[in-house]
Amino acid sequence: MSSALSITNLSKHYGSHKILSDINLEITEGEFFGLVGINGAGKTTLIKCLLDFTEVDSGSIAIFGKQHTANQSRRNLSFLPEKFVPPYYLSAKDFLVYMHELHGSDYDQEKVDELLRTLDFDPVNIDKSVGQLSKGMSQKIGLAACLLSGKELLLLDEPMSGLDPRARAYLKKYLLERKEEGKTLFFSTHMLNDVEALCDKVAILHGGEIRFAGSPAQCCRDYKTNDFEQAYLACVGD
Repeated sequence: MSSALSITNLSKHYGSHKILSDINLEITEGEFFGLVGINGAGKTTLIKCLLDFTEVDSGSIAIFGKQHTANQSRRNLSFLPEKFVPPYYLSAKDFLVYMHELHGSDYDQEKVDELLRTLDFDPVNIDKSVGQLSKGMSQKIGLAACLLSGKELLLLDEPMSGLDPRARAYLKKYLLERKEEGKTLFFSTHMLNDVEALCDKVAILHGGEIRFAGSPAQCCRDYKTNDFEQAYLACVGD
């Protein structure tokens, strides 16, 4: 399989404060890859580097074989930020129509309604302004915009944030169905059970360094546990 995302010797500092140090990761096309770590571990900074939202100090990033600073490298990528706040003055439908236009995809109301139901979002709320929606409902609108984009690489920063258990279960099922279609997923999360359920591979980021990269099962073997949560704790030193 070809590489969807390649990170080589990446380092990033803010002033004298080290955020990321010599990061090396490889995600192949069709792979589901999870990035886990405590608050402040550097997960969001790594994603910002990937998207060229912040400059890297050293190292390189390639997206589908293209340098990440080139606009065309992100042409087949859809991104959901951790703190997703859609424009409050738009209706949910207006926002989705707008995102379809940006992604260059056709807006199909039937497909939109089907996905919103899958995410446990009642389509009757689609004409409400975003400002009237709860955090969980807004998150579902952001997810819908990404998932309906038709892009091959989904880059999601804490995608389960604000979702109730039922919506999380529905989303995981939907993502696994997309995996069968060959989609690639790179996402950050605090929810270790989601990593076990979804991911082929996981990277544990701690103190700005990759402490482990491989399958959740391999992590358990390396740290001699039958539970990924305990393996994670052993990896980061608790």
